[in-house]
Amino acid sequence: PELLVKLAGPRISLLGIVLHRVTSAAMAKPTVLVTGGTGLYGKAIEAVVGKDERAKEENWVFLSSKDGDLVDRKAVEAIFEKHKPTYVIHLAAKVGGLFHNMRKKVDFYRENTLITDNVMECCRIHGVKKLVSCLSTCIFPDKTSYPIDETMVHNGPPHESNMGYSMAKRMIDVLNHCYKDQYGLNYTSVIPTNIYGPHDNFCIEDGHVIPGLIHKCYVAKRDGTDFVIWGSGSPLRQFIYSEDLAALTVWVLRNYDSIEPIILSVDEAAEVSIKDVAEMIAEAMGFEGKLVCDTTKADGQHKKTASNRKLRGLLPDYQFTPIKDGVKKSVDWFVANYETARR
Repeated sequence: PELLVKLAGPRISLLGIVLHRVTSAAMAKPTVLVTGGTGLYGKAIEAVVGKDERAKEENWVFLSSKDGDLVDRKAVEAIFEKHKPTYVIHLAAKVGGLFHNMRKKVDFYRENTLITDNVMECCRIHGVKKLVSCLSTCIFPDKTSYPIDETMVHNGPPHESNMGYSMAKRMIDVLNHCYKDQYGLNYTSVIPTNIYGPHDNFCIEDGHVIPGLIHKCYVAKRDGTDFVIWGSGSPLRQFIYSEDLAALTVWVLRNYDSIEPIILSVDEAAEVSIKDVAEMIAEAMGFEGKLVCDTTKADGQHKKTASNRKLRGLLPDYQFTPIKDGVKKSVDWFVANYETARR
């Protein structure tokens, strides 16, 4: 009997260690890693999950460029080794406005392609259960019928003005299908329309439409000059407030299981012209000067109307923030944070 106890002792101890590890693993919170976590989109997701009860049972990690250069494979591997993510929301990208894209097409293509390859392959190697990547409506063909929908992504070349960025982003959808076919992995993507909100990049030269106009209007009011819009002001766009997009992205992570992309957009009826947006910004800023359209500047695509029929079929009652309210929140945030905002 004594010998049996001695023989059983190590087995009992080993069993205890195994049970402890299994229990610890079961109790561990899943980790959601968000690349580009300190930008406009990432900050909005942080705000949304901060108010979400379910998120308290999850470990959310919001990466910034300080955590590593995602163009560098070794840096990405180190990030995945450190955080061991269960899920990944991939927002990080080299981005910019129309004129920045026109000047740096090769840079936009190469850097975004490298980032995509590094993140997606590390997700595979490290056993990430689900990856949600962010695309853009600029990936759709330039010559197309409207409204555009998720089935039309590869029906022709994108607009020449942002060819580098657009083609790099299209490849995410291609790779989602390839990873599913070869490895059976559940990677998907979201296609937002034009995002705006707090924590944006308000650079006039290289920023997107709304933040660039907000900064211009601020300067015009401060200096007593005209508020100048680049282009005719006639192009039409669907703008989605950042926290609306964030809430929908978290929903996609938890509830949308198809590898096919899904457009996250306000309804078609909410489409507005650039000039209309500029007038909303002027009102929110309290600007009473002259608004001028500089028609020597390019307009880019006249319209990119997107259908949110797939989204509405899954979430028919979702209420979007009206653009006038979102613009007011964005203007107020920029004015309050002028000294520290990216500009």
